[in-house]
Amino acid sequence: MITVGIVGASGYMGGEALRVLLDHPEVEVRWATARAAGAIHDYHPNLYASGVELIHPDDASACDAVFLALPTQASIEEAERFLALGCRVIDLGAAFRLADRELWESVYRQSHTNWSLAMEAVYGLPELHREEIAVARLIANPGCFSSAAILGLAPLIQEQLVDEQDIVVDGLSGTAGAGAELARAAHHPEIGNNLVPYNVVNHRHTFEIEQELSLLADRDVSVHFTPIYVPIVRGILDICHAFPTQVMTREQLLELYREFYRDEPFVKIYDSPKEPEASWQYRPYPWVNAVAGTNYCFIGLDVDESRERIVIFSVLDSLGKGGAQVGIENMNLAFGLERTTGLTRRALHPG
Repeated sequence: MITVGIVGASGYMGGEALRVLLDHPEVEVRWATARAAGAIHDYHPNLYASGVELIHPDDASACDAVFLALPTQASIEEAERFLALGCRVIDLGAAFRLADRELWESVYRQSHTNWSLAMEAVYGLPELHREEIAVARLIANPGCFSSAAILGLAPLIQEQLVDEQDIVVDGLSGTAGAGAELARAAHHPEIGNNLVPYNVVNHRHTFEIEQELSLLADRDVSVHFTPIYVPIVRGILDICHAFPTQVMTREQLLELYREFYRDEPFVKIYDSPKEPEASWQYRPYPWVNAVAGTNYCFIGLDVDESRERIVIFSVLDSLGKGGAQVGIENMNLAFGLERTTGLTRRALHPG
């Protein structure tokens, strides 16, 4: 059994990691922490009678794998601590995601206090980095918008089929992405009948998307990304607009995506046929609630032939494939398990 600890289990991300790990057949959850020790159901009522009691972080001991669900500076400090104890560390936050120190410090507006760890960390998107993840001591989980956009665009970028300087991504997020701390924009009376754009230029996930797509292209890729909070709880929909360098049909692109993700268990290409006579064409495209609570990413697409534009729809759960559950997928890889172990549950419907 893999012994696991979760630092910061009182928040949504840490709580999701705990929820899934408690059912993982190869894991023993050794401990979970919060700033104030006490009953887990005070923070996560769904975990009532789970047998978990939150402890203070100072009382956490060494175990095989440690998940960090913390603010950035605290993640750096705790990563140092647990790596020194011989643990493998999966950071669910942003402390180690970028490879350029000057860029990271500009984006996050602080000095990084242990850049050598950032240089060691592996970006935790298994579809692109599974071999490096398998041997990593420190795994930097991607951002939720970033995962959806990278997965949605990767086949086009690898095959050099679109203008790499003219990519537009509109990201729609449920309010769980804002975290458990109270904020006006995520407060139900404010968001319940509303859409809230925020950080509409230079959002921090933009730089992750550009970093990973540029590595795939072996040259600089530019992405114009804008996020919006929408009145749902879980879920990300990234709408990616790309402009092709050659004529391609929807079926040709779907075949490209099916081949690219052929061996990827958690990326499903949503290739339902279009209905020629339908006046309301929605069946060919994935819905956010189809992946809520899961580690799956569904990708659909269409081609605007008259305007030479490709539209990709990439949906995932911000706490699932965009957060804690992909962290568990990374843990599976790091400990030689099947990637799918403990993660094959499908979404509820209706959600």
